[in-house]
Order: sequence, then C-alpha cells, then structure tokens
Amino acid sequence: MKQFDSKVAVVTGAASGIGQALALRLAGEGARLAISDVNEEGLEETRAAVAEAGAEVHAKRLDVADRQAFYAYADEVAAHFGGVNLVVNNAGVALSASIREMKLEDLDWLMGINFWGVIYGTKAFLPHLEQTGDGHIVNISSVFGIIGIPTQAAYNAAKFGVRGFTEALRIELDIADVGVSCTCVHPGGIRTNIARNARMPGGTPVGDKDEAVVQFDKMARTTPDKAARVILRGIRRNSRRVLIGADAHLIDVMQRTMPTGYQRIIGGGAKAVDKR
Repeated sequence: MKQFDSKVAVVTGAASGIGQALALRLAGEGARLAISDVNEEGLEETRAAVAEAGAEVHAKRLDVADRQAFYAYADEVAAHFGGVNLVVNNAGVALSASIREMKLEDLDWLMGINFWGVIYGTKAFLPHLEQTGDGHIVNISSVFGIIGIPTQAAYNAAKFGVRGFTEALRIELDIADVGVSCTCVHPGGIRTNIARNARMPGGTPVGDKDEAVVQFDKMARTTPDKAARVILRGIRRNSRRVLIGADAHLIDVMQRTMPTGYQRIIGGGAKAVDKR
C-alpha cells in the first residue's frame, strides 16, 4: 500500500495517543476513517478533528475485548464504506505488578484488550481485507514484546504474543498471496496516557502511581505524531517490523547482542532502584 487516498482505514484506540495521531495523519492523506475507543469523550474529539480535516469518518464506541461486538463492528464498517483496506489494532492498556502480587482479574483485563483485541481485530477484518485485494494489518506490540521487564509480566505476555501472532500471520499471508500484508510495530516510550490509565496495585519500583507517571513522562521522548509518521512509512514500505524511537532501536540491539544477558543488567538496575 503505497498511498492512502480514498482507502478505508480502521483504527482502534483512537481517542488519544498513537491512535488519534494515526487517524489525523490518515485523514490528511485522504483516507476514509473508521475509528473506535471505549473513551467516548476522547473519541468524539478525534472524530471532530478528522471531520474538520475533510475526511469521511465513522466513529463508534467499541470494547475490543468483546469478541461478538468486534465481529459485528467489522461487518458494520465494511457495509458502511463498501470495503476495508487498512486495519490498525492499536487499543492497549497497562498493568504494573509483580507476578506474585498480580491479580488474575487484572491479567484477564489486560489480555482481553492487548492480546485478544488484536486477535479479534485481525480475524474479524481479514475476510474484508481479502475482498479488496489491497489490504494491510498493523498490530501494535511494544519494546516489551522484545525484552522482559520486572513488574510487566502481563504486558510482556500480551506483547510477545502479538509479536509471535503477527510474524506468523505475515508468513501465512506471503504464502497465500491474497493481496493482504501485515506489520508488527514495537514502540518505545511514547508520550501517551497509557501510564495514567494503567492499573498499578501496590505501587511501582519508583514509588506510587503519580511518581511512576512522572518518570514515564520523562522517559517517553517520542510524540504520538512522530510514531504515526513512522508507522505509515512502514506500511508504505511493507515492512515486516517497525521500531519506533531511539530507545526501541537500542533495546533491539541489546536483545540481539545479549539475548539472555540483558536480564542481569535490567535486574541489577531494578535492585538498585529498590534499595533507594
């Protein structure tokens, strides 16, 4: 997919962050947008901005963890626009808790959105993408889909899962040659609201939730708009994998050169923080 003019693009988690930035970028390039989120207020803000940019937009509240609702949504979008070309499974949440302290209810909540939401979005829209013969799926993983991090086991599980699922899907699509491709995206620290909306039972290694949000904001150097530009470039290039941010590239190199040794480095750093 070299250009987006008149293409139908679906973006989940579009109320803020990367999803909102992608919707605005795609609108600016002439795409027709189907946007969704559980945050209706933020979704309306995105809808208004996309419409102001002159793009046709279909906005709907959607819980991506609801399989039946997601499949119905895919059919609704395809019927509304007459087809679908691009799907970005972007919706995501965060949970900070050690495995020992983590509640299974919180794990279920995160996996429902970050993992199953990606699976449902892919499966529900794939037949519609195949019908156009010019389709692309973008699944958002994370740098935490490349390395493991203490207190992030749930997030790691989901994002490693998204990575494996998407890499296998890409090979299958290449073999099938049905005019559909896919890209797995690994953002580093992006200035979004994910930390503010995260569940953090018992605090974090750097303190309570407020302090964790402050620290996240300091480390998150990449803007959502920059992330959106990198993702769209990856789609145009039909990239198998997209890394976003200098931190993502650094983490990728660390994992490649020290596939198990990085764990000792991260563990040592975490112990040092713990002793403060």
